[in-house]
Amino acid sequence: MILAKDVYLKYTNGTMALKNINLVIPPGEVIYITGPSGSGKTSLLKLFMGMEYPSMGSLMVIGKHMNESESANIRHLRQQMGPIFQEFKLINGRTVMENVMLGMRFLGFSSTQMKKNAREALMKVGLEPKMFSLVENLSWGERQRAAIARAVARKPTLILADEPTGNLDKDNALNILNLLTSFRDKDTTVIITTHATHLIGNEENCKFIRMDKGQLYLERLVEAE
Repeated sequence: MILAKDVYLKYTNGTMALKNINLVIPPGEVIYITGPSGSGKTSLLKLFMGMEYPSMGSLMVIGKHMNESESANIRHLRQQMGPIFQEFKLINGRTVMENVMLGMRFLGFSSTQMKKNAREALMKVGLEPKMFSLVENLSWGERQRAAIARAVARKPTLILADEPTGNLDKDNALNILNLLTSFRDKDTTVIITTHATHLIGNEENCKFIRMDKGQLYLERLVEAE
């Protein structure tokens, strides 16, 4: 699913965001990336999504090399990803259903399939009763679930959630984490970044990566050879 070898990421302002990342993530895993704010968690997700490219080293995601020369293929690759951003990126003035369907609009789904997938996703996240509500009328937690529904409605093989527990109380944060991990199957990998390590138990079916100052420390995860 993901293979990183000696990966560095240096931003144009000179900041070295990631250093010497070596990592193997097979299909069908739930991965928590933990660490304090500014440790490099979001930068790592940006590499996985093709929003940034490695400054040095080699990165493959779902069988594709992640570098600028492959940008056309990477745009196609994103169709297999379900990103969930901290700021949700929902569109006010549109219903929950419309927002979820927008996540599939340019991926070749028919109108019938988009509606079917959107309804199924909203059922999974418990928002079917709110499908015709405007997103600005939702609570923070409901907006979070709408963003998750939009990501999973396209039936991705890689779900990437950036700090999904932010601004949620403990009970709602735990519910979101449990919901996200429920989408893992033999072909679908779920990667979740969080600094709220106190919310994560020692789940046997999950694996953990710890990050600090742009470097990666593996915990219960296979290191790249």
